[in-house]
Amino acid sequence: MEFENKSGLITLIILIMASAVTLISQSIVTTSLPYYMDDFAVSSATAQWTYSVFLLVIGVMIPPTAYITKRFKIKTILITSLILFIIGSLLCFLSTNFEMLIVGRILEAMGTGILMPIGQILIFRIMPEEKWGFFMGLMGFLVGIVPAMGPTIGGIIIDLFNWRVIFEFLAIITVVILVLSILLANFELETQNYPLDFPSLILSIIFCVGLMIGFSNIAEFGFSFIHVILPIIIGILTLIIFVKRQNKIENPLVNLIVLKNKYFVYGTVFAALLYFMMCGINVMVPLFVQNVAYYSPTESGLILFPAAIIMIVFNFISPIMADKIGIKPVLIASSIMNIIGFACMMTYNMNSTFEYLLATQLIRGIGCGLGLSPAITWAMSVVAGDVEDATAVNNTTRQVVGAIGSSVTVVIMQILANGKITHNQFSVNSFSMTSLMMIIITVVLLIITILFIKNKNDIVDD
Repeated sequence: MEFENKSGLITLIILIMASAVTLISQSIVTTSLPYYMDDFAVSSATAQWTYSVFLLVIGVMIPPTAYITKRFKIKTILITSLILFIIGSLLCFLSTNFEMLIVGRILEAMGTGILMPIGQILIFRIMPEEKWGFFMGLMGFLVGIVPAMGPTIGGIIIDLFNWRVIFEFLAIITVVILVLSILLANFELETQNYPLDFPSLILSIIFCVGLMIGFSNIAEFGFSFIHVILPIIIGILTLIIFVKRQNKIENPLVNLIVLKNKYFVYGTVFAALLYFMMCGINVMVPLFVQNVAYYSPTESGLILFPAAIIMIVFNFISPIMADKIGIKPVLIASSIMNIIGFACMMTYNMNSTFEYLLATQLIRGIGCGLGLSPAITWAMSVVAGDVEDATAVNNTTRQVVGAIGSSVTVVIMQILANGKITHNQFSVNSFSMTSLMMIIITVVLLIITILFIKNKNDIVDD
């Protein structure tokens, strides 16, 4: 590819490196959950907040990115994000209680949430259109595949050292990238004095937090009105107000006109639901493997590692396949492979062999790799003229749904296991029923694909 803007390419590469490191921190903590439970005397539902709060904050940070990219220089955004992430990692490393650990995770997620969409927007601004698919595939790899490698890396670090070293490891690598950013990231997009609508920002935070808290509290409080139902109602009502406000004001936080494109909506829904399952799996499988099947953290991570590798492979293959044979056959194949993988997971028990667990996760990995990147790329390509706002809507939806997914998955497993996920048949049955839920969601994706997803040529003629 001929590319004359070397400054833009270098800046993009640094952004990709920064996104890779910060995003892997999303799931690297999942193999640490049993250790958080022991060290800080918290339940599994509480411990998983180290994972789900990260997704939640990312979701909250994404809506303002259209404003941030219009208002501030790329280098300023990049350096600020990395500094936030480093401070958060150090807080986690030094944490003396669970609350301090959560604050550190929030700061990590704030830095990550800013970086991720900026790189995506930069691709559309500096890359020729014929290369969008490849580089969007690369970003799809980052938002969906890199986190899948987190449990493996985290498990190895825990077995060799302890869970605190995970955050030391992240901080050191991020400092290196920060130095590179200061020295080499010199490309800038045109900025303007675009006003920030503070009411919209507050509304976006409230609806994200309300939904997340409501779903997460089910495990500990049942369907308590104050702890569960009320936060969910507040979240939904605030979301409605947010949407109405964006359609009325002159300078919205997110321009929701992209939602008038039904194909963008279908692609975004597909990617969000698939990400819901991926985030849920990143939590439920390590919990089952370690607490129910009694494997070590390293073995737990290694069970997911081949699935991560195969997702990487299919993440780059699948956009090419979609260009060759169309988006619909690729997404249908993705759904079928996921159904097979989740059906296999329903057969897990306390004595399942390492090889069987690994092989069945590999099947699921193929399904996720076939689906996520093509769905995101396809959704973005149909509204390519409105990159910033489409990116904000697509990414926010995916991250919030993913955060809910990780919470709901643990909640369901814990409820069905009579309150505690451990080495007993109740926990085995709970894992099986949760896997059945994943099958039902995948069937929904299959129906969406068959009825509503169309190839680009068919959209033009529609």
